[in-house]
Amino acid sequence: MASLIDTLIETLNGENSEYRQLLELSTSKTEVIVKGDLEALEKITDEEQEHVSRITALENTRIKTMNEIAKILNTDVAALKLGELIPLLKKTPREQKELAKVHDALKATIHEMKIVNERNEELLNSAIEMVDFNMNLIQAMRKAPETANYNRGAYSTGTSIGTGSGSFDARQ
Repeated sequence: MASLIDTLIETLNGENSEYRQLLELSTSKTEVIVKGDLEALEKITDEEQEHVSRITALENTRIKTMNEIAKILNTDVAALKLGELIPLLKKTPREQKELAKVHDALKATIHEMKIVNERNEELLNSAIEMVDFNMNLIQAMRKAPETANYNRGAYSTGTSIGTGSGSFDARQ
């Protein structure tokens, strides 16, 4: 089981390292979103995808390792969490200490990522709202107000003033 714990620690350290790099990219993405630089945002997104692929591979290794540990401990893998595994390693203090350390580091990194991603989400939503506002403003400027023309049945004809080709008529 010691080799499984070492594999788990190594895998979690790898995940933490990838998440730290992802956190740096997310932080730099904040500046790019504020500037509105779509090319730089696309590059950052591509880099993020590479890290996510590596995290996925590490996560698969972690799941396999946790399944093996659960079999050895005769425990349901769904019920076995890192926080519960750490106290079970009291007979091996070195592994217990390392696992606790990487668990705390990973937890802190993910918490930081959550904060940065929430901030980026708010910025993106604000940018989308601003684009939507500008689009509505442009459309409203092109549409002239409706006139109060009614037909014989007292229904509005819905005609608008100046609804032609949308260009200046030089013949007038």
